[in-house]
Amino acid sequence: MEKITAKPRLVEARTDLIREGDVPDSVFLILEGFACRYKLRASGARHITAYLLPGDLGDVDVGLLPRMDHAIGTLSPCRVVRLDPPVIEDLLQNHPRIARALRIGTLVDEATLREWLVNVGCRSALERIAHLLCELLLRLQVVGLASADSYTMSLTQLDLADTTGLSTVQVNRSLQKLRRQELIELRSKSLRILDLPGLKAVAEFKPNYLHLAECSAA
Repeated sequence: MEKITAKPRLVEARTDLIREGDVPDSVFLILEGFACRYKLRASGARHITAYLLPGDLGDVDVGLLPRMDHAIGTLSPCRVVRLDPPVIEDLLQNHPRIARALRIGTLVDEATLREWLVNVGCRSALERIAHLLCELLLRLQVVGLASADSYTMSLTQLDLADTTGLSTVQVNRSLQKLRRQELIELRSKSLRILDLPGLKAVAEFKPNYLHLAECSAA
């Protein structure tokens, strides 16, 4: 792993790593920063379908597809490694523990996407934002980028809106309501969760879909 991550490149925020329709010729590994999978409508409207945090891969088996059906782009400045197909094949064939971790990662990606579908389809604006803030806390804790109750919020309100299917006005109102309820404190890019059990209760947040125990074992 040290060998294949030895030559990362710095990528500015709001930069496409690969676009929908491109021929996938590599897999991107995020070492630092926030990236995302997203879809664009003809109108230019964007919907974010996944966050890629440090340690996350774009799509392990994307080389099996002739064209990308979505785009991957950075949301913040990122350090990124581009892995060629032979490297991925070697990891899958000759390093069983890494292969197992990659496959578990794919299953967690799919489980997270299902939870996000529930978010958009069944939860109120307040619940959607609360749920996402809880998820980010746990995911960032796993990679050492969050304390017990705080993390750097690298996402804009537009990013949150494009993730949750809300308008920026709805996102702003939801964040303000969570503040008034003394559940969160958001200053500049620093988010502190003042009452984690209360925030989880608002969101009906259950972390089982993140399979954190399985990921730690892998």
